[in-house]
Amino acid sequence: MRRIRLNRVPPQPPARTSQFRHELKYLISYPEMRLLQERLRMFLQPDPHAEQGQYTIRSLYFDDLWGSAWADKLAGVDQRQKYRLRIYNYQDQVVHLECKEKAEAYINKSSAALNHSELRQLLQADYSFLARRPEPACRNFYTHHQLYQLQPAVIVDYEREPYIYPYGNVRVTFDRQVRAGAFQGDLFDVGLPVYEVLPPDQLILEVKYTAFLPEIVRSLLPIPDSAYTAASKYTLCMERKDEIMSLQGRMS
Repeated sequence: MRRIRLNRVPPQPPARTSQFRHELKYLISYPEMRLLQERLRMFLQPDPHAEQGQYTIRSLYFDDLWGSAWADKLAGVDQRQKYRLRIYNYQDQVVHLECKEKAEAYINKSSAALNHSELRQLLQADYSFLARRPEPACRNFYTHHQLYQLQPAVIVDYEREPYIYPYGNVRVTFDRQVRAGAFQGDLFDVGLPVYEVLPPDQLILEVKYTAFLPEIVRSLLPIPDSAYTAASKYTLCMERKDEIMSLQGRMS
């Protein structure tokens, strides 16, 4: 299908609040992870929300009929948005609809908790209730769907080990076993077929902070510049899903 670009109103840069953050991503090896873990544990605290130090994240990303979110990421568009549903440990107690905005070198994430009824409506492509919700994530999703027909694009699974440092609102995470899958109707399906997107000896290190990155944290992260990556888990998983679907199409 030929992709048609509509006269879209570019997303506005997020307001300069505590949510306006920097995000750095690195591809590292498992030996590098173990070395960094030893350093980080001397000064940073494990995220108290992480049982036994880690949790599983599943995100269902949405895109429009023309794959604009994916295309904008690949093109390096300075201002762009992604929408996703996010759950933890395949459980339904906490379900968030999130809008992640990027404005040049900064990110901003807005979020809204959904109840079971709202989630069921969303997964059945009934987005009407979002227009009545006050949260920006809900209203923006609804507006974008009305204009560009948002629909499920890809499942992204991974295991996260998070650390926090209060000064600068720093969050350092190790994201392992990043996996891609196609949404098949059940967001909580533990048996959903998913496929690894990284080489078995690699994982993703993310560093997020607000106004500044404290020197103590910077000194704990001696990551070479060559390890820095602009590739997002969403992009890696979209590419992997396309590879799998293409292979399955040739075999059928």
